[in-house]
Amino acid sequence: MKIRILLADDHTILRDGIRSLIEDEPDMEVVGEAEDGLTVVKLAETLKPDIILMDLAMPLLNGLEATRQIRKSNPRAKILILTMHENEEYIRQVLAAGAMGYILKDAAARELLGAIRSVQKGEVVLSPAITRLIVTDYLRWGDLSTQDSSEGLTDRERQILQLIAEGYTNKQIADILSISIKTVQAHRLNLMKKLDLHDRAELIKYAIQKKIIDI
Repeated sequence: MKIRILLADDHTILRDGIRSLIEDEPDMEVVGEAEDGLTVVKLAETLKPDIILMDLAMPLLNGLEATRQIRKSNPRAKILILTMHENEEYIRQVLAAGAMGYILKDAAARELLGAIRSVQKGEVVLSPAITRLIVTDYLRWGDLSTQDSSEGLTDRERQILQLIAEGYTNKQIADILSISIKTVQAHRLNLMKKLDLHDRAELIKYAIQKKIIDI
């Protein structure tokens, strides 16, 4: 039986390249593609792939938040992060959220394919450079699972924070999330109160500092 893979990356050329690589393998197949975080969450629910191969810096909902939401609805979901970010904060948060692997985009094709097969077996896989960073981070800060930089925000508040930081208006956010403008406004006020921030500029700065959006 083939390993069923869902690809999530906002770069079409990269997705096409990974799809070609995977479909050359007799034991793998791509069952779906997503170019933003909201779509990958929906497809993960409907397609139920064996593995979700996901980028971190995606519009509408970043890879970290998508990982959290997918794992919340399906704790057995196997998520492998494929990203250009060699960053301790990203790595720590993604692994704490339940991702089973973190591979850099400059990895050799053999490394990526091997990582997919290992994750399918239930193993945690990290690029060698990432392993070194994780060990250093653990020695410095302790157990990854005890750390949470979300400042008490709900999933919806983090989602709306990203959309605000990406420049969407309240009406556009309401349309994207299929909620009312009043609900968006209420979430916006709540997250500003929790974070002690007072305007959109401060929200954007916070989102960048916390790696909620990429620049």
